[in-house]
Amino acid sequence: RILAIMDYLDAEKERRVTQLRKGILELAVMGSLYREHHYGYSLVRVLMGDGSLSLKEGTVYPILTRLDKEGLVRSEWVESDQGPPRKYYSLTANGRRLFESLMPEFDQLVELVKQSRNAAKSRQQNEHPRERILVKKEERA
Repeated sequence: RILAIMDYLDAEKERRVTQLRKGILELAVMGSLYREHHYGYSLVRVLMGDGSLSLKEGTVYPILTRLDKEGLVRSEWVESDQGPPRKYYSLTANGRRLFESLMPEFDQLVELVKQSRNAAKSRQQNEHPRERILVKKEERA
């Protein structure tokens, strides 16, 4: 029974992480394309940065396709010296305007999460140690 609960919690966490990533990755793709145009693999490399985030091209291409259909991204094929032609993506004027309008919203949400996390840490530090033990025992019941 405990394993079933753990499996449920793991699955629920994965679902939530997936949902969280979807919106944020779309914004990150737009941000990368705001500065310069990219082909799929180069975009993945830029988004992965130092490698702390695991990301595959299969995650990025559906985002690019959706943004293209919405007129926020345009694509063009460019000949490559290193193999077949590559499809490069860049933001359209509408994509740039949308990105510029979404960034303040995103910044506010990030700040909200930071504030609530800091408030929770502060409350936890100010609790009497005995109170924390009692709460944990009650949660287990």
